[in-house]
Amino acid sequence: MRLRRKPHTGEKLQNFSDFVTVCKFGEEINVDAKNLFGENSGRKLYAEFGTGKGDFILKSAEKNPEINFLGIDIESEVILKAARKIVEKNLGNVRLVVLDINRITEFFGENEIDRLYINFCDPWPKKRHAKRRLTHVRFLEMYRKILKPGGEIHFKTDNRGLFDFSLEQFAEAGLKVRDVTNDLHANEPPENIRTEYENRFSSEGVPINRCVIEFD
Repeated sequence: MRLRRKPHTGEKLQNFSDFVTVCKFGEEINVDAKNLFGENSGRKLYAEFGTGKGDFILKSAEKNPEINFLGIDIESEVILKAARKIVEKNLGNVRLVVLDINRITEFFGENEIDRLYINFCDPWPKKRHAKRRLTHVRFLEMYRKILKPGGEIHFKTDNRGLFDFSLEQFAEAGLKVRDVTNDLHANEPPENIRTEYENRFSSEGVPINRCVIEFD
């Protein structure tokens, strides 16, 4: 569900223009994603699609200061909230982008991302909307272009139907899948970083599905 538009969000985001990029609908994208990090552009690049209010990517950036993190969301309102958190924590290895995921091959160059996080994306439960799911083969082919050889997708969802569908899509695309679990928190690895949604679902007793997808 999209958030209700709030007035002046675009103007407020301009205050964070040193680390927030807005790719407007209908306008050409003239941004080199990796160069957003300036002199640190040579580091590994991890991206999160659907970064929301930014808790996951900020915690990841704090834990891994040697890696660049890029949070992407179509909703400028949540990017604004994430931007304020970045300022509070004084993180220099995070950048945020307002972008429609359908345009990622315009934004990223080939073989540019080392790791991609897809956390609790919209399950689009109706069959006629299957192509909108971020794990559909249509998107997987896009990811194949922008991920480096040996790159990974780390995928988490509370929706078992979406997870099972996704495993079928990964197989159809000829991708290797590992670390598959239907209850991540039953034996939660210490390196797991929880998202806002993950904490909420876990508190409600909903099991979390998770896997890692490897690209050749």
